[in-house]
Amino acid sequence: MTENDPQERTESQLKALSDVLETGTMQHARRMLNELNPAEIADLLESLPYTERNLLWDLVDLEKEGEVLLEVGDEVRTTLIRDMPLKDLVLATENMDLDDLADFVQSLPDKVTSEVLTSMDSQRRRRLEAVLSYPEDSAGGLMNIDTITVRPEVTLEVVLRYLQRLGDLPNNTDNLIVTTRENRYIGLLPLSTLVTSHPQSYVVDVMNRDVEAIPADTEDDSVARIFEDNDLLSAPVVDDQMRLLGRITIDDVVDVIREEGDHSVMSMAGLTEEEDLFAPVFPSSRRRALWLGINLITAFMASWVVSNFESTLEKVVAIAVLMNIVASMGGIAGTQTLTLVTRGLALGQVSRQNRTWLMSKELIVGLFNGVIWALVVGGIAYLWFKEANIGIVIGAAMIINLVIAALSGAVIPLILRKIGIDPAIAGSVVVTTVTDIVGLFVFLGLATVFLL
Repeated sequence: MTENDPQERTESQLKALSDVLETGTMQHARRMLNELNPAEIADLLESLPYTERNLLWDLVDLEKEGEVLLEVGDEVRTTLIRDMPLKDLVLATENMDLDDLADFVQSLPDKVTSEVLTSMDSQRRRRLEAVLSYPEDSAGGLMNIDTITVRPEVTLEVVLRYLQRLGDLPNNTDNLIVTTRENRYIGLLPLSTLVTSHPQSYVVDVMNRDVEAIPADTEDDSVARIFEDNDLLSAPVVDDQMRLLGRITIDDVVDVIREEGDHSVMSMAGLTEEEDLFAPVFPSSRRRALWLGINLITAFMASWVVSNFESTLEKVVAIAVLMNIVASMGGIAGTQTLTLVTRGLALGQVSRQNRTWLMSKELIVGLFNGVIWALVVGGIAYLWFKEANIGIVIGAAMIINLVIAALSGAVIPLILRKIGIDPAIAGSVVVTTVTDIVGLFVFLGLATVFLL
């Protein structure tokens, strides 16, 4: 790792702060901590156990607390604000952008949210309520209503004078938004075009009409794909009448992409993307217990299948030695297909038009791999136990289970999505259960028929 690597930098900062704290020089530690930017402070807080985290949080300057709270995960944020005085929480919200503030207040207790809203001036409160009226995971929930609009009939010289009077632009402004007098979106005026075109040119003659506005009810993962596909830095958000509501900027989309990635990884283990690595023991145990319990139920189901073939296991010892191979291979094959299909669903690549083709393709892949590994495993079983029938039985079971695994991995996420369950969370449990039970049942059933 280089010295610019975030992980190495966080480790170095943690060590330096720990060394200072051990000497008891709290003022020195406070100064070191507040010289860091909010994202770096957030990384440090998320890298510390609960007690040390609270100690470090007490050293953060009040004017930085709001920015730091926006950078940490939801679970860590909840633990930090739990013991904060109400006046400090209100102060932390004063300089937040409205889109960030909308996300932040939704994580606050109702009493605190009410106090924060009361402390605002009426204009800012109305603007915040406009953002809060949309779901958090929609374009409306992501947008910031701080926009600069211009009319198509004015000259660029007029626009430049207008910007000079403003004196400041909202963060991540790369375009001015062109609207009608009724506030309906019609196009964008890139700043690069503004400063390089003739001042007497009219906005309508140089504006960009190619960028489509994003409807406010668009889901956040679709927003991320729009930004990715069109290489956008910002995009306008409109209602169903094409009236301008606000804009989404690339920093919000990066957050969405990161959260989607965290969700995909964590949900495969039945955890949320906001899981706090250094949370206290009891809440961590409680969250994980649910999925351990579900896994225990599936394990009992597989054990029940095995118990129905006790006589087979007693007479043919080789079956007991080999039976887990079939279930294990099926589990891996099913999970591979499940992961690909779940990702395809998340990216919008799987539709009614291509589902049949996709399932057919996965069945052929499962059959192809089943034949290959049936020959390998069957050959090894024959050499090991010197019985051709054992090799044939495990080979046949391998083919059947890998085909079933491929079909399960393709169909189960589609079914889960249809009934409103996130396949990233529940898919792996269901697929593993199916492949374990089918694999054991097929192998033991074939062994009972052909080896006894």
